[in-house]
Amino acid sequence: MKLIKYIILGIIQGFTEPLPVSSSGHIFIFKYLFNSDISNDLSFEIIVNAGSLLAVCLIYRKRLVNLLYGFIIYLKDKNIRYKSSFKYSLYILVGCIPAGIIGFLLKDYIESVISMSFTIVGISFIITSIFLYLVRNIDNFRKELTFNDALYIGIVQTIALLPGISRSGSTLIAGLLCGLSKEESFDYSFMLYIPISFGTTILGIKDLINNDIEFLPYFLGFIFSFVVSFFTLKWFRNIVRNGKLIYFSIYCLLMGLFVLIFM
Repeated sequence: MKLIKYIILGIIQGFTEPLPVSSSGHIFIFKYLFNSDISNDLSFEIIVNAGSLLAVCLIYRKRLVNLLYGFIIYLKDKNIRYKSSFKYSLYILVGCIPAGIIGFLLKDYIESVISMSFTIVGISFIITSIFLYLVRNIDNFRKELTFNDALYIGIVQTIALLPGISRSGSTLIAGLLCGLSKEESFDYSFMLYIPISFGTTILGIKDLINNDIEFLPYFLGFIFSFVVSFFTLKWFRNIVRNGKLIYFSIYCLLMGLFVLIFM
């Protein structure tokens, strides 16, 4: 039975991480519903998050290689051909700084106090719903990301430290409000996810080493998270292109009301 719970949580992580519905909020709710020692297993959250990270890296592998190559070449030779890759790489770093600072300073507080409140989780779902509704019909055509855009989106991303506030949703919404196209907002959102998630995984390695973990449940959680994240991200890209964010707005509203009323 415990093995099934880990698999289910891996699937939930994989399905909700790419979507603007807050994976942390869903994991928090389902761990409580399972009512077992898994509810305190932060190491497992690190593992399934790593599964989603691997899926995103696999999908964006060509772009990641090009950005890294362009960044290094421009830094070394100032070759104008790679200036755009260099600038975009810097914008990714800029976008990650606010969440990195806030996460480092408030991580323990969020995990011990804020993340234990169903009221905050429910309200956060409703906030996500409202903003998804507000941007549902935005269809921009400007594609070039700027420094100010990157900083603004990075600041907005910090609110996703609260369970119930979607990271992909907050960054996607911020990008659209900046005037970026749907495609550019989508791609930049997941470019930001990679270093943020990588940093979270690295910081969590200490917990993994210190804890006595069971290999099979963790491995299955990782695999299911990876596979489901991979196909969900591809599906969500088409959803964004077709302007169907209203469905996620409705879903988050219903989730928020469910949490506030029944939990």
